[in-house]
Amino acid sequence: MKLLTQSDLADLSAKAACAPRLRAHHNIHAELDDVVQRLAIAMEPDTYVRPHRHPGSPELLIMLSGALDWIEFDAAGETVVARHRLGDGGARVFEMPAGTWHSVVSLEPGSVVFEVKRGPYQPLPESDQAAWAPTEGDARVADMLAFLRRCQPGDRFA
Repeated sequence: MKLLTQSDLADLSAKAACAPRLRAHHNIHAELDDVVQRLAIAMEPDTYVRPHRHPGSPELLIMLSGALDWIEFDAAGETVVARHRLGDGGARVFEMPAGTWHSVVSLEPGSVVFEVKRGPYQPLPESDQAAWAPTEGDARVADMLAFLRRCQPGDRFA
């Protein structure tokens, strides 16, 4: 049996707050090659999730605490087509089809989302990350985060 308690969520958020990427994971699946990946991800407000896609798997998100905005981009991965609130008055459960270009923005400290997608885990190749979006550590990440916090359908990152 595997449990994820309120105390576990608080501990995970504390780890994220101290981590360089402002994120921390708690895997429920036993191995990275498991056919179903199940994990809690704590994300603090200044974490950067580069727009990306998962071509081979839908992705299910369940908001456990806090809130985030999920941002969808068009098929080219460039123009915002939708923005959805998860948690704090928004949806608690959200599933996106395989191949959907997206990013997320954490809106408050202590935000934790549970993610389920097809395994095995494989790092995303460059072709599944938005070429127009800066990579982690790039000087433009602050501008990209500001864009992600305010963008609406029809917007593009300049």
